[in-house]
Amino acid sequence: MGAVLPPDAPSRLPGPSPETAAGRPLLIGSDIYRRSRYGRRHPLSIARVSPTIDLARALGWLPDDAYVESPQATVAQLTRFHDPDYVAALIEAERTQRADAELCRRHGIGCAGNPVFAEVFRRPATSVGASLAAVRLLAEGGIVHNPAGGTHHGRRDRASGFCFFNDPVLAILAFQDQGLDRILYVDLDAHHGDGVEDAFAADDRVFTISVHEAGRWPGTGLLTDRAGGMARNLPVPPGLHDDELAAIVEEAILPLGHAFRPQALVLQCGADGLEEDPQSRLALGNRALWRAVDVLRPLAPRVLVLGGGGYNPWSVARCWAGIWATVNGHPVPERLPPAAEAVLRDLEWNHSRGRNPPEHWFTTLADPHRGGPVRAEVRHAIAATLASDLPIG
Repeated sequence: MGAVLPPDAPSRLPGPSPETAAGRPLLIGSDIYRRSRYGRRHPLSIARVSPTIDLARALGWLPDDAYVESPQATVAQLTRFHDPDYVAALIEAERTQRADAELCRRHGIGCAGNPVFAEVFRRPATSVGASLAAVRLLAEGGIVHNPAGGTHHGRRDRASGFCFFNDPVLAILAFQDQGLDRILYVDLDAHHGDGVEDAFAADDRVFTISVHEAGRWPGTGLLTDRAGGMARNLPVPPGLHDDELAAIVEEAILPLGHAFRPQALVLQCGADGLEEDPQSRLALGNRALWRAVDVLRPLAPRVLVLGGGGYNPWSVARCWAGIWATVNGHPVPERLPPAAEAVLRDLEWNHSRGRNPPEHWFTTLADPHRGGPVRAEVRHAIAATLASDLPIG
């Protein structure tokens, strides 16, 4: 294991990073994701962020002046939300590479899908550092993409759902520290954004909307859940397809967003709702998420686009690279050029679906349209979501 970086090292943007995102979209990444794995058999043993960046570069979409190397969040920054004892426990777990039963009981470390691995503190602290850097870059407006972010299950004092820290919560708090008092959080992950919703349940400055598979872990986010009034949940049935997500975005989320008039939008784009993902039963194509990003981004002058779930390396990298294309207005080629194809052919996945991948996972970026009629359950969720007014002036 390499040396642990000093936890209170200055949080800065290394190198000749841009001063603002107002002029052009920026992408924040780190090489830590190239070597870091949760464990050989863990769903997050796959490469996700690095192939996203490599695809964008291979396609000519990511010049050096659009890329920002992520800082690592400091202990002081992490404890803006997280319990100091919990942060210290993660640092110690990384140092010793051990977690006993008491650490599991108190903080969820080393159990329930939240393993101790070589960078168990540094990796999530880097994801948080990227989201906090993004907020600084967005002070004057613009769009920043942090594909390593979106760890929406993290709790104040414990790991949950593969999430050790909660970077969306910390980013929203950082926006508030800039004086913003209307922040919209939209979560498109297949799993309910429970950690973010609960963190701001009593804060009328933050409005959270989550679209997720009904009955999927963690089992929260019912249609009637309002979390103090400033939350809307749209649990959707298995098989949700592109036309149904489009209806949700355009007929429910967009009107709610216009009514709230956000000063900043935090958009969580988990790729686990895609049809090829093993962790949900949704049936989306990646163009449905690209369209959602395109439709929602004009809602606010400051837009932070995060990653999230996603457990098929090919579908995640193709989806998130396409999101970067969307925010930049780049056309997606029908057939990938050789350099981009090589990135995808180099991926590995220790899963039954990864043993004989279909050829289009290597040669294309865009999925075919996956549409159909909008089912009654989806129509009901849209209507119920719009049935009550927002508690704002």
